[in-house]
Amino acid sequence: MGSDAAKSTTPIIRPLTPRLMDQLGAILRGSWGSSCWCLHPRLSEKQMRELPGEGAMNLRRRAAMTKLARRRRAPGLLAFVDEAPVGWVAIAPRGEFGRVDASRATPRVDDTDVWVIPCITVAKTVRGQGIAVALIQAAAAYAFEQGAPAVEAYPRAGDARTGEDNAYFGTEPLFRRAGFRVVREPLSGVPRNWIPRVTMRKVAAD
Repeated sequence: MGSDAAKSTTPIIRPLTPRLMDQLGAILRGSWGSSCWCLHPRLSEKQMRELPGEGAMNLRRRAAMTKLARRRRAPGLLAFVDEAPVGWVAIAPRGEFGRVDASRATPRVDDTDVWVIPCITVAKTVRGQGIAVALIQAAAAYAFEQGAPAVEAYPRAGDARTGEDNAYFGTEPLFRRAGFRVVREPLSGVPRNWIPRVTMRKVAAD
């Protein structure tokens, strides 16, 4: 994600709607390639292969995210600077993110009906300007407006910079700057090749 301490830019942040799908595609394509429509936290590989519709997988994934964007509650938020899309954050109740909910790397802490931020992406050209923190804070505020009691994330533990292959779930310092607190330290007894992750939470009363 890069450091947000160097300078600050105040983005305009908007919930995703069907008319903003091109802008979402531009952000995700720039970071993860044309086939990414931020469905990975929601769907298994089998579910993605079986998405309805015609055409290439990329088009069916876009259609699936467009359908989510038509709902009253947006599946995430986009950040804009001078009307150019520069960032994306996904946000939804944990139960909507099937992979997150089933993963051994991110088990539930308790019975709180948390919402989850599973991924965040900022354009390389504007990293280090506070946009990631602004997106996380806006996502938490959006969840609280929808009645969420708390918002969780599962970023990489510690202060080390993270590589592009796992940057999408963020880092512990990034979420600390956005007002999140660690509620569970890295899990013990997990495979050595797993990235150490903490569970961080921001509650509506904070």
